[in-house]
Amino acid sequence: MLLELYTSAFCEPCMQTRAVVAEAARLVPDAEVAEYDVANNMAAAEAENIRSTPTMIIRSADGTEVFRAAGVPTLAQVLVAAAKAL
Repeated sequence: MLLELYTSAFCEPCMQTRAVVAEAARLVPDAEVAEYDVANNMAAAEAENIRSTPTMIIRSADGTEVFRAAGVPTLAQVLVAAAKAL
């Protein structure tokens, strides 16, 4: 399972989302986290239709998107989506 996080440098909600993702990764040992700064990864952000930061995408092992949140997700939302991705 992959937790993709699209962020920007001086984004306060991005910092909050990083904390949620870190806690989710701690609780779900099989989770892999990838963070993309949209300014440095414009092609990846465009390919994923990222319109705001933070945006988080959770993918199953086969790459299927099972969850997307623009803004700060709750830990509960992330854990439920992680369970679906497993």
